[in-house]
Amino acid sequence: MSLTETNDGVGFGVDLHRFAVDPERGFLPPRDPLRQLPPTFATWEEVAADLPKLLAQTALERVVARLPVLDPSGLDGAALRRAMLLLSFIGHGYVWEKWQTEQRDRLPANLAVPWYQVAQRLGRPPVLAYASYALDNWRRLDPNGPIELGNLALLQNFLGGVDEEWFVTVHIDIEAKAGPALEALTRAQAAVARGDLDLLTSYLERIAAVVERLGQTLARMPEHCDPYIYYNRVRPYIHGFSQHPVIYEGVAAYQGEPRAFYGETGAQSTIIPSLDAGLGIEHRPDELRVYLNYMRDYMPPEHRAFLAAIEAGPSIRAYVLEHQKEGVLVDAYNEAVHWLEAFRQRHLEYAAAYIQKQSAYSPYNSTTYGTGGTPFMPYLKKHRDETTAHQIQKVATTPHR
Repeated sequence: MSLTETNDGVGFGVDLHRFAVDPERGFLPPRDPLRQLPPTFATWEEVAADLPKLLAQTALERVVARLPVLDPSGLDGAALRRAMLLLSFIGHGYVWEKWQTEQRDRLPANLAVPWYQVAQRLGRPPVLAYASYALDNWRRLDPNGPIELGNLALLQNFLGGVDEEWFVTVHIDIEAKAGPALEALTRAQAAVARGDLDLLTSYLERIAAVVERLGQTLARMPEHCDPYIYYNRVRPYIHGFSQHPVIYEGVAAYQGEPRAFYGETGAQSTIIPSLDAGLGIEHRPDELRVYLNYMRDYMPPEHRAFLAAIEAGPSIRAYVLEHQKEGVLVDAYNEAVHWLEAFRQRHLEYAAAYIQKQSAYSPYNSTTYGTGGTPFMPYLKKHRDETTAHQIQKVATTPHR
């Protein structure tokens, strides 16, 4: 990670914009997501707009069959990301339209081919991922207001309703609030490189305060997202194809072979992996850790690169361990670790309430496997406990005689 001096007199840090990271919005796009593609792509927009009604009537299959084959090669930037959003929602709606009894095992070429083409250019698999489900899927009700709950609405839904809206917008609010912590992580690593203990302490305090706010936002999930509604109306459509692979018709690169892609999951957000990397939180090998490494392929490439830069940067934890006699520094580090553990604890509670304790009546909506396609409960507990174990004991200074 190359360190570059900032011009605000605060310290040093990486160039966040090089990684598509905004110091205020975090991993959200620096400009609000595009709300409509050019007229050439009106049919995609129309099907996506009608998706809740089509799914309610199980009428999506015949509508998709009539879609023209459109060429997305002229799209770029925000338009390319919106195309990915539309095709991902339509594609998952198509596969999971009858999720109570079946999963469709193939996608028609008029949908599969442009979806693959768009995904290739974005450096991600052709499946609904967190980037399309949350990062690029919002608008502000008041365009001049904050990016936070109460001023957020989704651009695209599966079935719609307050529970689906709230579930996703809670994540968007968290993403927006995380921006200052991501910037502080890079500044904290730079402070380590300079050996500036006081500056490191202040950045760790900033990280702790931000992570505490992230947990406060997550704690609001039950306000408008009921566990039963989430499990039966929201969750079914975001499952991937890892357990039941799908054929992408017309995609020459796949040679007619079924493809197994993981589903949309918060594990594809880069926030928690970045905090783990910056704070030096290590997890012993397990099935979830392997899965989380796979999830990087579903992140936007720039965000993957940011995470790699944090991992390659100076070790904050090692520096704090070398200065255990500095009580204020150790306290600041431990506070950041504490709020990260608290966030994981809250997430664990929701995994139990919103998934594990629900009654499964379809083999396509398991209470054992997450939407990404991996067993989750024992490993979430393990990762929470491993976070707690990274608290550092202060070393008392020897009094002068």
